[in-house]
Amino acid sequence: MATLLRAALRPLRPPPGHRGPAVDVLLRGARHGAGQLYPEHIPTSPLQKVLLAAGSAGMALYNPYRHDMVAVLGETTGLHALKVLRDQMKRDPEGAQILRERPRILLSTLDLDKLRSLPEGSLGQEYLRFLDVNRVSPDTRAPTRFVDDEELAYVIQRYREVHDMLHTLLGMPTNMLGEIVVKWFEAVQTGLPMCILGALFGPIRLHTQGLQVLVSELIPWAVQNGRRAPCVFNLYYERRWEQPLRALREELGITDPPMLVRALA
Repeated sequence: MATLLRAALRPLRPPPGHRGPAVDVLLRGARHGAGQLYPEHIPTSPLQKVLLAAGSAGMALYNPYRHDMVAVLGETTGLHALKVLRDQMKRDPEGAQILRERPRILLSTLDLDKLRSLPEGSLGQEYLRFLDVNRVSPDTRAPTRFVDDEELAYVIQRYREVHDMLHTLLGMPTNMLGEIVVKWFEAVQTGLPMCILGALFGPIRLHTQGLQVLVSELIPWAVQNGRRAPCVFNLYYERRWEQPLRALREELGITDPPMLVRALA
């Protein structure tokens, strides 16, 4: 158990060609462990999940940019919320199609040349601009490991891969203030404990001016839009690349974002 916890509290993606001994033990356990449901799955007991949740929560609160710890926290605490989200997707034609086809948003599945050729203001063009400006890659999302249901494992993987799409949709940068705003929107939309914790505790790292604007303007905007919009995880974004971003926002009832986020970074 200690080995599993230590391994989970290490970065999920070590440098290419290098794996520490704890990671090797963990991977061997995954390959040979009973009840493995998908390639990256690591079966864990309820007690192990509690320990993983506690350890990852502490690390994520200490360093919000430890996305690996945020990932572990989401997987070990989000079972009920993931079931609700899965059921919402099943009831929606577009969401149900996503669950059947299980698309992935990765560099290997994106046609970057096509996205660059799309009209200005289209979802695909704006998403690619977001990736370029913020120097982020969809390939940095950790694989699901601790969800003991193959379909729910895909749901949380989809959530992770859509996260940057939500930044694009909401017009939020990747600075601390922008991330907190997106977390408030996600918390309302998903009910995931990880999102709720991030929304509540993320603001403690903001300076006074940023905190004032967050509380008075940005949180109300995010909550209002999160409640008004239908489930954004029912959108098959890969088939909407050509749709104007403004038209998509209007379809979802998402209003223009406040113009204060970048200035207060």
